[in-house]
Amino acid sequence: MNIKATEEMSSAERIAFYDCEENKKYYQYGTKGGWKKYENNPVFGGKYGTCFDVSVLREEDKDGKVIFRMWFSWRPKKGIGYTQSYDGINWSEPELVLPPLQGSDWEGDEVNRPTVIFHKGQYMMWYSGQMKPYLEDGRSVIGLAVSDDGILWRRKTKPVMVPDQSWEKQAVMCPHVLYDEDEKQYKMWYAAGCNHEPDAIGYAFSYDGISWKKYNQNPVLCPNPDKLWEQHKVVAPCVVKEDGWFYLFYVGHLHEERAQVGLARSRDGITGWERHPDNPLVAPAEGAWDSVAVYKPYVMKVNGQWIMWYNGAAYEEPIWVFEQIGLARLEADFLF
Repeated sequence: MNIKATEEMSSAERIAFYDCEENKKYYQYGTKGGWKKYENNPVFGGKYGTCFDVSVLREEDKDGKVIFRMWFSWRPKKGIGYTQSYDGINWSEPELVLPPLQGSDWEGDEVNRPTVIFHKGQYMMWYSGQMKPYLEDGRSVIGLAVSDDGILWRRKTKPVMVPDQSWEKQAVMCPHVLYDEDEKQYKMWYAAGCNHEPDAIGYAFSYDGISWKKYNQNPVLCPNPDKLWEQHKVVAPCVVKEDGWFYLFYVGHLHEERAQVGLARSRDGITGWERHPDNPLVAPAEGAWDSVAVYKPYVMKVNGQWIMWYNGAAYEEPIWVFEQIGLARLEADFLF
């Protein structure tokens, strides 16, 4: 790679620079590391408008059948929607379950980017609350809501995390939370920085899911200036704990709009991150519904294979990009 935008370039100038015909030859497309996209993608979106940044739980319904429950960011509704599926591919009619809160000074414009867990008999959802969500003079914070059924949610009045470190600028968003049974604590990986697209990934822990202590050497994962595909930003974490490793799926940005999914692993989920040698693992496909970007992976292991839901984006007028949800699989027991 012998091209690099200068620091002085604006976001629009960076996009024009990298998307010119001379430089597009450096782009990576398709999948690597054994990952394969579902041939009939996208699996969700279309008539519902832009849908992005999902969180999925695998449970059993009242008849004992396996069911996938998905909470997703629903741009036309400016809130968080819910849908369910018995195969992870065909999804039910969605419903809005968490709209923006009218009159709020932190979640009044839009709520999105949920992460949902079921713990101690209740569902817990951390999410991004936004004011002026796509403008750099806006602000993003992280809120918490709880539910008995995953449909009716009770919000905490105040955000549980706000940007208060210099690298976080005016935005903390894109949380991903695990409850670590070994250490008896909630662990959060989140993205922070610019309000439109954040810059890097941080880490925090909590004993109640409400009061969080940020790692004192954040961020824990930063852009790699030596790799074209992730030299601009790294965001949108999804973490899986498996066989003594924390596996971090993340989105690497070439510029504000062009993005791919990579993978790194760490023994403690904080330090010593080792990036996958085949990164990026899931990238856009030329001329397809995800031709511009592959965003926000959500990954789980099901019956000895790995499933990834992600949002793919393509340029579509009159909006900048149109996002839908796709699926990819890795038919292997291991990730590295």
